[in-house]
Amino acid sequence: MKPLTTDPRRIAVYPGSFDPITLGHVDIINRVARLYDQVIVLIANAPEKPSLFSIQERKDLIRRSLNHVVNVEIVSHDGLTIDFLKQRNCHVLVRGLRAVVDFEYEISMSNINNKLAPEIETILIFARPEYYFLSSRSVKEVARYGGALDELVPLPVVKALQQRFQLDRKE
Repeated sequence: MKPLTTDPRRIAVYPGSFDPITLGHVDIINRVARLYDQVIVLIANAPEKPSLFSIQERKDLIRRSLNHVVNVEIVSHDGLTIDFLKQRNCHVLVRGLRAVVDFEYEISMSNINNKLAPEIETILIFARPEYYFLSSRSVKEVARYGGALDELVPLPVVKALQQRFQLDRKE
């Protein structure tokens, strides 16, 4: 995708595993997309962390879940997120915050990133109350046991999770 802007201060990078993307993620992306000219949704490829969906499946689910957001780019990256930002000359790293536990982790990561690249600023976006409890891990647990997903994830993800766990039950 051709960058929508060349000003690195107008590009925000929102990294995560997005396995799968939740309505909380979508909400944060929508809010960030109103503040910045371009939002790069960066799927972290962590081979040591088992995933339910492949990188390509996650890209597709994110694309289908965000088809209403025109200034979004979806990419994946192996390695440090901060290295991706440096390679793309981006200066804004967005992180979502749910709980105090998230804050402790995020402040630590922000300090490490600042040491590695002081020109990159970390912006924390608070989860809205209706998504405060939501995580990809909890969504997978609900899906595994056939729980209701429609208030947790976008419709394309609901269908993908139902299909994935239905296939697992048949095996």
